[in-house]
Amino acid sequence: MDKVTKEDRINHIQTYNEKYDNKGFNTRAIHYGQPPDPFYGSVNTPIHMTSTFAQTDAADPIYSFDYGRVGNPTREALESVIASLEGGKYGLTAGSGLGCTMVITHTLKSGDHILCVDDIYGGTGRYFRKIAAPVYGMESDYVDMTDLDLVKSSIKENTKMVWLETPTNPLLKCFDIQAISEICKEHDILFVVDNTFMTCYNQKPLELGADIVVNSVTKYLGGHSDVVMGALATNDKELYERLHFNAYSIGPATSPMDCYFVLRSIKTLSVRMEKINSNALTIAEYLQKSDKVGEVYYPMLPTHKYYETHKKQATGGAGVISFVIKDGDAESSRKFLKSLKIFIFAESLGGVESLAECPALMTHASVPKEHREKIGIVDGLVRIAVGMEDAEDLIADIDGALAAL
Repeated sequence: MDKVTKEDRINHIQTYNEKYDNKGFNTRAIHYGQPPDPFYGSVNTPIHMTSTFAQTDAADPIYSFDYGRVGNPTREALESVIASLEGGKYGLTAGSGLGCTMVITHTLKSGDHILCVDDIYGGTGRYFRKIAAPVYGMESDYVDMTDLDLVKSSIKENTKMVWLETPTNPLLKCFDIQAISEICKEHDILFVVDNTFMTCYNQKPLELGADIVVNSVTKYLGGHSDVVMGALATNDKELYERLHFNAYSIGPATSPMDCYFVLRSIKTLSVRMEKINSNALTIAEYLQKSDKVGEVYYPMLPTHKYYETHKKQATGGAGVISFVIKDGDAESSRKFLKSLKIFIFAESLGGVESLAECPALMTHASVPKEHREKIGIVDGLVRIAVGMEDAEDLIADIDGALAAL
């Protein structure tokens, strides 16, 4: 057998991927970055459970990997397909969504300023406030980015990154990605969009001007509540190289087994998102008609304050709905959640099963109370993450829990 060179191996994957560059979402989800194994012919990408890799000479690995923290073939396949589905050239995974946040934030330096959306995910806000500020000397401010003039006026000389989520968690506020990207480009500011709620199936921030798109893979991309992981994608080679250096230097590596699980899950992402999009809209419309429910937050409802903004940049609403129990408080939220039979009383979202929680008491408890109340995260607010069960069963479950109040 002729010797297979490192270049042969790299070219084999590149040539395979080129066949799928212009193909549809589902075709790429199933094939991109995942050629049949050239030695055995296995159709699925193998789980490369190894911590280190053989070398042919000093600093000359057989392929491009020398140590598991730096790279792995199973991880490379996952990073390739995620980048492709996001409309990017380069992908990177980390041990959690916050692991990606850390990797990105480490491209900044002490004294730099981060401008964030006001309704930011509690864990991200906690990292910026409790770690980036006191440990690394970074500043952060939180503003309503629906007001573009406020975004502009909030930029400082030391503003180096704008961090956006749209829709937000848990109030489903939506922001104009393209308009904010233009502001960032004008001031040479890194623009990051957390796309966890929408996924690359419903929304593509890179195509709207973001420099980096980041996802908690734990949610919809993993989709089965069995993996904790984060991922990011970009089109900027120099930026990617900095991010990759940070990732292997800091060390939030992902395991080959978890990467395999997510590769498998991504193949059905469109099918899951279509069902979840449909279920959630049906349930949101039901909630609007209930006399026991006040405000309903869901971006695909025409009555939603940010409907027009969301509609022009996204194709679906995904599964998160928040609503306020009329005249409700923390005890009302607890009673409602404990009365559910099908919805699981738990944090997180994006799995095939439906979950429900009270943000003020759970996911956003780390957000200062005065800030929570100021932006609308009241004690009577309930957030549900709709899964793939039958919509009529989920509605009946909600109806029964509301009746118990």
